Amino acid sequence: MNRSASTRWGRASLALGAALASTMLCTTVSAAAPGGLGGVGRTDSVARAVGERRCPVVYFDLGETLVHTADDGSITYRSGAASYLRALRERHISIGLITNVPPSWGTTDAERAARLKTEVDAAWKGSEPFAWKDFGGRILTPRTEAERKPAPVLWQRARTESGPCRLVFQAETAEEVKVAASQGFVPYQVGQPHWPAFLPAGLVQLLG
Repeated sequence: MNRSASTRWGRASLALGAALASTMLCTTVSAAAPGGLGGVGRTDSVARAVGERRCPVVYFDLGETLVHTADDGSITYRSGAASYLRALRERHISIGLITNVPPSWGTTDAERAARLKTEVDAAWKGSEPFAWKDFGGRILTPRTEAERKPAPVLWQRARTESGPCRLVFQAETAEEVKVAASQGFVPYQVGQPHWPAFLPAGLVQLLG
């Protein structure tokens, strides 16, 4: 990681820490005030206004971030992932995948995503199916071996396709999280002790 990237990662980490602290403070004040901060309706309207100003889009890695592959090859949601995706959906927050698959799986992202769905669904053992429809067409995969993560190309493509939206990237791998931060994403490494399993959905909405 070069000096510039390390600096951006440090700034992103500080901003995330400040945002988490601010969110917890606001929650405490809201709970203490009669009817919350100006009442529930007022809080909801402010949240909607924030979301409309700069649409957040949350990108994920797939394996061992949202899903887990067991020793027998079966695939299920990681703990808390299904409920977290529902929480984002309820807030109308767009989501996407930035994930490595063999480039030979297709000539376009759509073709490679279709093959990925087939592979995952064939091994799926969860009680509820994976929420593919929530991702729409936002499934980015490498077109060549050189584009495979941790190369920055997929994050750069996500930025281009997302326009002015504030972008978040969540993964279990520190290296990928750092590269995402270097590309301007709000980074979050999932599964860390003493931290929420995923970046809280309410905070994602505020990041908009």
